[in-house]
Amino acid sequence: MDSIAADLDRIDLKILEVLQADGRISNLKLAEAVALSPTAVLARVQRLTREGYVVGYEARLDPVKLGLGMLVFVEVLLDRTTPNVFDAFKAAVQVHPQILECHMVAGGFDYLLKTRMADMQAYRDFAGTVLWQLPGVRETRTYAVMEEVKDTTRLPLRN
Repeated sequence: MDSIAADLDRIDLKILEVLQADGRISNLKLAEAVALSPTAVLARVQRLTREGYVVGYEARLDPVKLGLGMLVFVEVLLDRTTPNVFDAFKAAVQVHPQILECHMVAGGFDYLLKTRMADMQAYRDFAGTVLWQLPGVRETRTYAVMEEVKDTTRLPLRN
């Protein structure tokens, strides 16, 4: 069990694996899947949640059916890399639901954004009214996704 938390045994890992695949699974079905009693599984799930291994449950929605079929990644280069500029930028991205993810990165730019839009016109509107108005933005590079080859939130729990 290399870099995965050493205090998790194989049953804990199996529970996490099953929950990643189906967060709505009943406790009884989960108990069957890991070959433990429902009481023991419930106690383990509660401990895994309390210790922060399980951080929440959510439904995955189909962006195409909801009119948000265009996925766009954006590299953002800031004009200054000072704590107050970083703080202002981080606070500003929180309030825009089109920005699904924001990651500070090492390399030739400062942040990588993952956004969802209806289409290119919606992205152009977003770029002009939101993106280029974010605090400290000096330059952006846009990458519109032509095909989503793999899209998962599941973490690799086993080699």
